[in-house]
Amino acid sequence: MSALTVRDVTKQFGSAEVLTGINLDIASGEFTVLVGPSGCGKSTLLNIIAGLERQTTGTIEIGGRVVNDVPPKDRDIAMVFQSYALYPSMTVRQNITFGMECRNVPRAQRNEAVARVAKLLQIEAMLDRKPAQLSGGQRQRVAMGRALVRDPLLFLFDEPLSNLDAQLRTEMRMEIKQLHQRLGSTIVYVTHDQIEAMTLATRIAVMRQGVVLQFDDPETVYNRPANLFVARFMGAPPMNTLSARLEATSDGTVAVIGGGETVIRFPVPAAAASWIGRQVVLGIRPECIAEPTRYFGDAPGATVMIAALVEVIEPTGAETIVVLRIGDERALARVSPDLHYRLGETARFAADTRKINLFDPETGDRIA
Repeated sequence: MSALTVRDVTKQFGSAEVLTGINLDIASGEFTVLVGPSGCGKSTLLNIIAGLERQTTGTIEIGGRVVNDVPPKDRDIAMVFQSYALYPSMTVRQNITFGMECRNVPRAQRNEAVARVAKLLQIEAMLDRKPAQLSGGQRQRVAMGRALVRDPLLFLFDEPLSNLDAQLRTEMRMEIKQLHQRLGSTIVYVTHDQIEAMTLATRIAVMRQGVVLQFDDPETVYNRPANLFVARFMGAPPMNTLSARLEATSDGTVAVIGGGETVIRFPVPAAAASWIGRQVVLGIRPECIAEPTRYFGDAPGATVMIAALVEVIEPTGAETIVVLRIGDERALARVSPDLHYRLGETARFAADTRKINLFDPETGDRIA
């Protein structure tokens, strides 16, 4: 039985449709991330699951029970908000137990629950403080603790880390992942940060303009994106997408980039055979373009050499991002920080052809 089922859900505000035909099946224990740019409908979908918004059409099931007409308090969910939503006049302990007090949970049970989540979140020394005496990360832990004492069927997180600085976001992201691994709870998590999505999720739902474009595990979303939007949105830096033409030669299929100035040869799967002689968009991740000594495997045609003009060099410490000009196209390469290129030089690079994707330039859909 799915912990959460979203079936054919739509949402309209007046004449504007902000969600279109959303279908999700989330198993018990999954960590599902809804990711997409601002305005794509991810927070609206989360609010509909929580019961804070009413869908125009469709069905929401939580734990096998249709909850379309069930108020939020009776849906057996717990929600962590972006703004923490802590009561400033209450201590940490009181914030965590407030909901339990409203439900007349016995004091002994409340104390046991507080002790359990305080130890889990490492906030035992803060229980008598008030929110104003806490850092942003500590406040977020308290907000999570208030949700955890519920022990619900479903946890809902609405961009809980967006108010934190970069280093604290990284630390809290790791803590949330470890928390999920320990508890095995079902979580639906909203974010616009694709790094959060990749690192936290069991499965990712990539959204755009109210539609789920792809719902899959992080590896599949990253290596086999369903379309050009997913390819360009997921990944930092994003996938290189180059205009190319497929041609058949005596040596095999060739992708011609930049009007013939640069030719990349790679094996084309059967699914793309009908595209020979036609324009395609070739997608290749920056880490698949590297220094010429990089080894990409023994498979025939796994590694090809390309010549490209070095336009920009961006050292990041652990690696160097190089902006290249391949024919008429611009691409990013990830190379070793020990290599030193010169701006304006034409250098050789190795390309990993095993992970190349092809897309339809008109629809944007993945071909192969």
